[in-house]
Amino acid sequence: MIELRPLRQFVVLAEELHFGRAALRLHMTQPPLTQAMQSLERTLGAPLFVRSQRKVTLSPAGEALLEPVRRLLHAAEDLPRLAQAAAAGLSGRLRLAFVSSIAYGPLPEWLRSFRAAHPEVLLQLREATLDVQLDAFATGEIDAGFVLHAEGAAPPGLAAWRALREPLVMALPASHPLAGRETLDFDLVAGAPLVIFPRVIAPSLFDAVLGAYRARGHTPRIAQEAIQMQTIVNLVSAGIGVAWVPASLMQLKRPGVEYVPLAGTPLRCDTSLVWRESAPPAVARFVAHVQADAAGRRQSGVA
Repeated sequence: MIELRPLRQFVVLAEELHFGRAALRLHMTQPPLTQAMQSLERTLGAPLFVRSQRKVTLSPAGEALLEPVRRLLHAAEDLPRLAQAAAAGLSGRLRLAFVSSIAYGPLPEWLRSFRAAHPEVLLQLREATLDVQLDAFATGEIDAGFVLHAEGAAPPGLAAWRALREPLVMALPASHPLAGRETLDFDLVAGAPLVIFPRVIAPSLFDAVLGAYRARGHTPRIAQEAIQMQTIVNLVSAGIGVAWVPASLMQLKRPGVEYVPLAGTPLRCDTSLVWRESAPPAVARFVAHVQADAAGRRQSGVA
């Protein structure tokens, strides 16, 4: 192992090319400096300086090492700052998962502004449904995630903050007789074949949707299950059925699909940001960032 002190001495001597002036800069006498350079040369197995009675010059090995040693010393000097930044959540890594629906809402702007405010935090993004995220939390593969669930039913065992509450709207084939209406009555679409996600990927929301049918005396006819919201909308465009989707999906302009809100009391869903209590400090920074942005949006009236 090579200590940093003789490397600093090497750089000063390389800059001065004079043992007396270098020793003066280093606040030491010349003999210890000479001994330190001889010891460093023995450790490295090559001469760093060419000495004569008149002058001192860098050897080829000394010239080759000068810039790498400067970079090494600079990196060593930066270690306290790096450690303090990581401890404060100003640097490090944030492994963030998200459901596809929030990508049509505020998530892209949150990511942009967080990256601008915290450029030393490495964001690793992963699109994943609730069931996949819960497995990833259990195995330590992610630090935080945006998950979709029924109103007020955030998954237990994790810290949670509700990022978004929005109504479910009906995605209809454009050829459907009810397409184009401003609102629709639940009973008018209750008999239509339904395209829905499997229960395993969002149990509380699946149960809430089917519960709404049963509460109104209907039995849903599930025509097709699909995992991704984009796929569900595409299946609607193909005429396979109708689908309840978060209102943010209305930003997905798929030809052949019309989105119509429900008349009366809407069905609602939540998207929550969840994270492990033992998550790295960068997670707390991200949570605080999106909470502050969401509060600002509410105050300014931006959805």
